[in-house]
Amino acid sequence: MTEQGNTPAQPEVKEKKSLSLNVVSSKKHKGFGAGSIDLSDVACVMIDQGVAYIDVGAMHAKSKIERGIKFTPNKEDTPNGRQCWIVWVAVDRNEEGSYYAGATACEMLIDTEARRGWKILADHVNHLDYALKRRYMVDNLGDEEKAALRKLLVEHNAEWWERTPAELRDALGG
Repeated sequence: MTEQGNTPAQPEVKEKKSLSLNVVSSKKHKGFGAGSIDLSDVACVMIDQGVAYIDVGAMHAKSKIERGIKFTPNKEDTPNGRQCWIVWVAVDRNEEGSYYAGATACEMLIDTEARRGWKILADHVNHLDYALKRRYMVDNLGDEEKAALRKLLVEHNAEWWERTPAELRDALGG
């Protein structure tokens, strides 16, 4: 019974916590789900035929060039595939401002006509993790791809590029 009247007190209803993995969130919290990964500071850059562009669909393997493609882990199953790259680019802030803090490149082959492709998903996941951990791994890119990536990063935000450590700027030739 409540103090104000003769109505019985209602039991507290506890909110059930979801067990889903929170992959993208802007909340900073401690407690349930605190171990989730925040991917809001990672961009997916696609490099295809010498052109680099940002494609947010790549985060879930649904980039423009990946849609409708059946992937296999066997490279020989895609003999006529063209080489494409996903570059995971992480952005961070220091006292001077934002900068490109991590960049890792992953190769894949795409045969659009046959609707077949090759990539190693575990490699893509590991490279995403390396970018989040502020590593630069772009040595596997060719000169044309490095130039395209450098051009995109500079055009996207020249100030971030200027604050980026020399390790990445040198690796991309600029």
